Amino acid sequence: MLVVYGHPTSGHSYKARLYCALAKVPHEYRFTDISKPRGERRADFERDSPYGEVPTIVDDGLALAQSNAILLHLAGKHGAFAGAPAERPRVSQWLCWEMNRVGLSVPNLRYYRRFAPTAVAPEVLAWLEQRALKDLAVLERELGARDWIVGSGPTIADLSLAAYLFWAAEAGFDLPARWPAVAAWLDRIRALPGWQPAERLMAEGAAP
Repeated sequence: MLVVYGHPTSGHSYKARLYCALAKVPHEYRFTDISKPRGERRADFERDSPYGEVPTIVDDGLALAQSNAILLHLAGKHGAFAGAPAERPRVSQWLCWEMNRVGLSVPNLRYYRRFAPTAVAPEVLAWLEQRALKDLAVLERELGARDWIVGSGPTIADLSLAAYLFWAAEAGFDLPARWPAVAAWLDRIRALPGWQPAERLMAEGAAP
C-alpha cells in the first residue's frame, strides 16, 4: 500500500495526495503535524522521510520526497495525468519552472502574510511579491491561449502549478480580478472528479 505523509497547510504535500485522489490510486494517508519541531514528529515519518519534510511517500519500499519528484514517480507508474509521450518533456519543464518560480514566490508570500507577518523584512516581501507578479503574468499568458498548461488535458504540471494558487488570496492576490485565465483554469481543476480542497483532503483523520 502506498503511504502518503502530509499536512493541510502544505501545498507541496497537497500535490501528492491530490494526485492520488484524482487518479484513484489506493493509498494510506498519514497526517503529519508539521507544527512540531523536527525530531518530535511521528516516529514512522521520522524513519521514512529522507529530509524530514512533507510530502514523503513510501511506495513498494521506496521512500521518496520532493513533491514534483513524487508526481513524476506516480504518473510514471500509474499513467494518469502523465501527458502524451510527446508532451512529457514540456511537463517536466513546467515542473522545474514551478519549483524555481511560483513554487517559491507564492508559498513564501502566503506563509509570511498568514502565519508570520513580523518575521521578515518589508523588502523581502516586496521582492517575493514582484517575483510572484511575474510568475502569474507568465501563467496568465499561457492559460489565456489554452485550457491546460500542456496539451489538451490536465497533467501533473497543472496539479503542481495549481497547488499553492488555490491559496492565492492568502498570499495577497485576487486572481479573478487580475488574472482571469488563471482563475478559470483553477476552476477547471476544481471540476475534475475527485477534487477536494487541501483543508478537507489533508485533514487529520481524512479518509483515503
